[in-house]
Amino acid sequence: MTLRKIPNSWNSRLPGAFLLLLLLAACQPSGRQQGEATAQEADTAQSVPHLVNADIEAGIRGHIRQRAENNEGLFPLQTDSHDLKLELVRVHTEYLARLGPERAFACVDLAARNGDVYDVDFFMEGRAGDFQITQTTVHKHNGQPYYLWQQRPGDGTWQRVPVAEASDTLMGVIHGTDRFEFRYQVALPALDDSARLWLPIPQSGRFQDVKLLEKQLPGKLRRLKDQSGKNEAFLLSLGPAPGEQQLDLRYQVQRKEKQPYAAPRPTSDLLQATPLLPASEELKRQVDSALQGLAMAGPLQQARALYDYVIDHMSYIKNQNYGTGDAQHACTSGVGNCSEFHSYFIALARNAGIPARFAIGAGIPAHRDEGAINGYHCWAEFYAEGKWWPIDISEADKFSALSTYYFGRHPANRITLSEGRQLRFDPAPLGEAIPFFAYPVLVEKGQKKPVSYTRFSFQRLPSAAPQP
Repeated sequence: MTLRKIPNSWNSRLPGAFLLLLLLAACQPSGRQQGEATAQEADTAQSVPHLVNADIEAGIRGHIRQRAENNEGLFPLQTDSHDLKLELVRVHTEYLARLGPERAFACVDLAARNGDVYDVDFFMEGRAGDFQITQTTVHKHNGQPYYLWQQRPGDGTWQRVPVAEASDTLMGVIHGTDRFEFRYQVALPALDDSARLWLPIPQSGRFQDVKLLEKQLPGKLRRLKDQSGKNEAFLLSLGPAPGEQQLDLRYQVQRKEKQPYAAPRPTSDLLQATPLLPASEELKRQVDSALQGLAMAGPLQQARALYDYVIDHMSYIKNQNYGTGDAQHACTSGVGNCSEFHSYFIALARNAGIPARFAIGAGIPAHRDEGAINGYHCWAEFYAEGKWWPIDISEADKFSALSTYYFGRHPANRITLSEGRQLRFDPAPLGEAIPFFAYPVLVEKGQKKPVSYTRFSFQRLPSAAPQP
């Protein structure tokens, strides 16, 4: 299928009954291309069974598999400049959307053999088991979007907006303050024996005020502080359970936009190497390369050079080793997610004698006021000129227009769940430090065990709703 150029005025309108079903997320889908549902379609909607997400996922997987079987095992995708041959990496099940009784949307990650990853939007029509793909567009290349989705407030119309024309809000930034409820949900698998679960507790501080509104937690509950005193966790002692158990935490958060802020010089541990933030010869060589000609410059100028170096040398690709925050892996592979981007910067900064540290939490969508959050997000800070300077390199890489903003700023629409790496609690999971702490850690029978799922969602409080 040929990838057509998308006119800026391309838009669509969803029938109101379906709009509430639309998942407003990073792969923001649109509805039909030609106005509202017709009367005939409305009659049809009464007699046609509504699609469910399992139907949509099966349909898109079947389409990709069929096309790949006819093309040497790889999915063909033609753009204006390339004939791509791609392998399925992931169907974004969190973004599947039913746009009508026989219309659907899916967002899929496909990878080329050179490692490039393409986020592709598919629009489908038909019934379960008999889908036709009506439109295919490349939304992102290695995490960098070609367009964003924007809803017109008056008529429910959605349109694609080129990144170059997007507002800060559409690119994910709320300035000033933000206020929202943050929901943290976990499903535990069946437990054959007693178990323990560690959950991060977001803390109030200079830039965020957090109140726990509601908690539903099974088992015996304790509250722990880590050795640094900056982080807290709920420790749940659980008994055997034959089925899934649900955990639910709801917080009210008021957050301020973060700017450089004065603080005493940090302790020497923020210059030290660690197993995932090493002082390797290759990292030192890259520091020398990044700071060539800046030997006499101050740490602020040097930090900017390292920041730009990471943007130039990293691609946002979630390969099989992503998400560990291993700076050496990021250094040699040049790919990863926000964990690798910021671990790489921190290791470079420390090798250059600049104190730097890590934090993790979640970014709150700016262009909508409620719904799902696509997992964790992390960021960093470095110390120069008597201040901590917040940075977010993976977002700067995604939106080059905001690269200067993200050197010294974090937007108001985020929540910090924990600060630092290698967090040590007493008791600790298997006596070990937690590398970074956003998701729960479950231990049963002396082994770590995955939870069934961890889900973040939010609802923005009216007084803080962003302006269009």
